[in-house]
Amino acid sequence: MMDSTQIRRCTVDIVAERFDGMASSSVDETLALEEPLEIRLVYGAAESRTVKPFSVTMRTPGHDAELAVGFLLTEGIVVDASDINSVNAMESDSTAGSVVLVDLAPGVEVSVGKLQRNFYTTSSCGVCGKASLMALRTVCPPRLPNHFTIDAHTLYHLTGQLRAEQGIFERTGGLHAAALFDDAGVLDSLREDVGRHNAVDKLIGAAFLADRIPLRDRVLLLSGRASFELLQKAMMAGVPMIASVGAPSSLAVQVAREFDITLIGFLRDSHFNIYHGAERIHAK
Repeated sequence: MMDSTQIRRCTVDIVAERFDGMASSSVDETLALEEPLEIRLVYGAAESRTVKPFSVTMRTPGHDAELAVGFLLTEGIVVDASDINSVNAMESDSTAGSVVLVDLAPGVEVSVGKLQRNFYTTSSCGVCGKASLMALRTVCPPRLPNHFTIDAHTLYHLTGQLRAEQGIFERTGGLHAAALFDDAGVLDSLREDVGRHNAVDKLIGAAFLADRIPLRDRVLLLSGRASFELLQKAMMAGVPMIASVGAPSSLAVQVAREFDITLIGFLRDSHFNIYHGAERIHAK
């Protein structure tokens, strides 16, 4: 769990007006901080480097370098830790918020199309599911057969561990979380953010910087729903199993079936649904 100093950096205290029936009173509230983060790339030949803005995302401050490299991995810009020379976080020189400067190795090719973020085809962009799946097939890294299994009894204990470690959510109620567990239910790592996709990028970015990608021996737990975008990110990181507290979307289920990712939804302390890969969940 985050210590008090880290939590203070990610939250802001305000005064709100609370109604209780017909009576009102002022109350102190703690909110999750939301600020912009710009990701810039340095790329090109060693003798002719280019610096170019890549993306701006609204996020909860903290683990910014992990967020940046996790995002680059799931966008298909980098595939290995050796693709990155350095990652530096700094204050923005032009706008409010912060900047992460990612210096790519000279051999890493960056296409204009990728810089324009044509890869993401989320459920809100109007691209049909068939086209979305076709786009994923073109960038999906090689996948080995999925042999990751877990006991149902172990799954039932994951959500409790997630809640116990959500330090900022405990104070604000306003953050999503993503966590990695091994097949024995031991917590590997956890990240929180105001955006569910950012939480996953931070988590994957931490693994990437530690040169642990692909994550073939971990289950990814999501505090909310399982969308196409989050399945895409997990697929790019080699995750074999995803469990979500909320519901999966129809396209998320299609991705799970297409790329053989075990997908669990509505995970609670005593029940869950399996949308793909039921044979990998063991009942004792």
